[in-house]
Amino acid sequence: MKSHLVHFVIDCIFLSLLSLREVETKFKILGSSSSGNAALLRTGKSNILIDAGLSGKKLKFLLSDEGLSIEELDAVFLTHEHNDHSAGIRGLSRYMNLPIFANRDTIDAIQPKLPRRPNWKRFETGQPFQFQEFKVHPFSVPHDAYDPVGFYFEWGKGDLFDPPSSLAWVTDLGFVPTLVRERIRQASILVIEANHCTEMLEKDEKRPWSLKQRIRGRHGHLSNQTTYELLESMENACWREVFLMHLSQDCNDVNLVRERFSTLPGQGKRFATYVIDPATAQPVGV
Repeated sequence: MKSHLVHFVIDCIFLSLLSLREVETKFKILGSSSSGNAALLRTGKSNILIDAGLSGKKLKFLLSDEGLSIEELDAVFLTHEHNDHSAGIRGLSRYMNLPIFANRDTIDAIQPKLPRRPNWKRFETGQPFQFQEFKVHPFSVPHDAYDPVGFYFEWGKGDLFDPPSSLAWVTDLGFVPTLVRERIRQASILVIEANHCTEMLEKDEKRPWSLKQRIRGRHGHLSNQTTYELLESMENACWREVFLMHLSQDCNDVNLVRERFSTLPGQGKRFATYVIDPATAQPVGV
């Protein structure tokens, strides 16, 4: 009887520790549209911001909703210089202890617009580097910026209480090169754009023909159909969660995206899929 009790207690402790580890990693998209993109990744050890396309004031407010102050951020990682991904650097530059990671061309494009120099940390595109518990892989993506990148983050020791995990951040690209495909396949958490509905973009009267060509070109943005076909073609994908973001507010629709991706093989069984509403940045389940 005593032996059974000891085993029961051990099992309870084990399950408690395991469940604690599961809730330690939190991912929250704070903004997702041409008005501003940013996300917060929290592990048990680190808090990092991926892109900062919202004002410093807005980021401070959104972080406070998550129980964090800007001073509690460990780093910011920037994909490229476009305002909807970097607008918050002006406000964040006041926090001199906050490392802001970007490549040389992105830094050179942003710095002249700032009143002060942030705590820039330069990386080389294509060269992995370590930051705290993260191994960070910045990879090149085809977009109309100086040197745009996506990110693949890896963390976790690989044991039972600190299992390996990964996140791929893939937005703002006109097509998907082979290396990017592999990063997409490997990720536990995949964040990828489904920017526009081709038919809605074609009918849109606000955008001139030249802008439409840019959006659907090889250095523009992925359409719903292109992203769907990409994910459908993946074999042995490692996803637990897929977030579809950077939806155009004029040329896309949350329910249209939900309907299209509801037939994605594995959706609802091997992984969960969420569409990020561009108006609220809230995830809507597929």
